[in-house]
Amino acid sequence: MKSDWILDVLKDLRTFAIENGLPVLAEQLDDTAIIAMVEIAGRTELTGGQHDAGRADSSVAGEVGAI
Repeated sequence: MKSDWILDVLKDLRTFAIENGLPVLAEQLDDTAIIAMVEIAGRTELTGGQHDAGRADSSVAGEVGAI
């Protein structure tokens, strides 16, 4: 089962925070997204890529600044 959907939820929450004048919350959500990416990637490594294949590895490298 993929768990990287949580990154999309965090991105949506960050967008809401920015659009509604909540910059501290937006920054906290950035930090939360980084933690989520690291944990998803770590779990993928532990399971030999059976879970979250594909996106978790590229997310850590490519989306840290995108969220």
